[in-house]
Amino acid sequence: MVREGGEEGVRVLGKYELGRTLGEGNFGKVRYARHVDSGLAFAVKILDRKRIQSLKIDDQIKREIGTLKLLKHPNVVRLHEVSASKTKIYMVLEYVNGGELFDKIASKGKLSEGEGRKLFQQLIDGVSHCHDKGVYHRDLKPENVLVDAKGNIKISDFGLSALPQHLGNDGLLHTTCGSPNYIAPEVLCNRGYDGARSDIWSCGAILYVILTGCLPFDDRNFAVLCQKICRGDTKIPRWLSPGAQNMLRRILDPNPVTRINVAGIRADDWFKKDYSPAVPFDYDDNDDSSLYGSLPIKEHNVLDGNGTSPVNAFQLIGMSASLDLSGFFENEDVSERKTRFTSTHSPKDLSDKIVDIVTEMGLEAQKGHGKLKVGTKSKDSKSSLSAAAEILKLSPSLHVVELRRLDGDSSLYRKMCAKLSEELGDDSC
Repeated sequence: MVREGGEEGVRVLGKYELGRTLGEGNFGKVRYARHVDSGLAFAVKILDRKRIQSLKIDDQIKREIGTLKLLKHPNVVRLHEVSASKTKIYMVLEYVNGGELFDKIASKGKLSEGEGRKLFQQLIDGVSHCHDKGVYHRDLKPENVLVDAKGNIKISDFGLSALPQHLGNDGLLHTTCGSPNYIAPEVLCNRGYDGARSDIWSCGAILYVILTGCLPFDDRNFAVLCQKICRGDTKIPRWLSPGAQNMLRRILDPNPVTRINVAGIRADDWFKKDYSPAVPFDYDDNDDSSLYGSLPIKEHNVLDGNGTSPVNAFQLIGMSASLDLSGFFENEDVSERKTRFTSTHSPKDLSDKIVDIVTEMGLEAQKGHGKLKVGTKSKDSKSSLSAAAEILKLSPSLHVVELRRLDGDSSLYRKMCAKLSEELGDDSC
């Protein structure tokens, strides 16, 4: 049952009492929840189905739900229940109250080698469990790693993850997606990549940030950043212990064939110090989730406050390709950030098509010096917009379109980004 009330909307969801908002995104919000019987704390993602369907990202939500149902590990955020109404999707998740790993590093500048190694050991344990289940995260970064009150990590945000059915005929993944500073070079090169080895690269980039407080690869020019990543062009500080330096070098190897794998990492002396392997959860095979056997997730159908008919929650669950919309539930509004997508169109085609698309939307576009400026025809309009578009070359056959809002209506900017990405970007992720 769902009860509505007040500015916060839903107050009760089944046996959960919903409280304060923990975060808001472009497609919904995250609310604190308390289980009435046990008093335990949870986090509930409340997603607006109409908004999701309008942007055609149903598959991304299905992917995240379907993936989390496979994973049962103390270092991966646990999905407890899925509920759905005609207008909303509710995901009852483990509540992790220590914030993001990013915030932990930002507050200290860098972590001690001992503390950093412990977190890295947990990260590798969680990622290894994902790989054992055929799940490749593809967007590992400190913002997607949560820390609980005891200092243990929980991997989250599986909206860009891939499963075995996403592999090509060559047994590789082929979609360029992820966060630029943590993405593996073979992903950027658009020639097919091993999801496990690319995740390990991202783990190495995270370890670098944990131990140094800096990014291993960074540049204000996105094309230069990509070149640095593809060359493995980073400086490993000499003040780190020889063991830590060696670990970083072996992970941040631009050649995925010679890059160290999970087995190699676990056999490394630096990694093994004070290592206590995490044990995956062992759930009861008699669990009542009939569709997914022993997986500990319950299906619920709920009514909206207006009494509209419920839909089957598991009709929402499936595995298929979708758009790259990283930062799905980050605190900052995606409209305030740069938006990027990859495309195999030529620069000239991209430039011409961007002009055509924004013109159809009633906007104006001006070309100049390799960039496009987009804006509304009238500055007096309530929905005015000023934005810039730049086309960056990654390889002869792959380009990145970088969009940036300069001023004006953020909702209009989001619509423009979604339309350009949908019509010009790679069609799977």
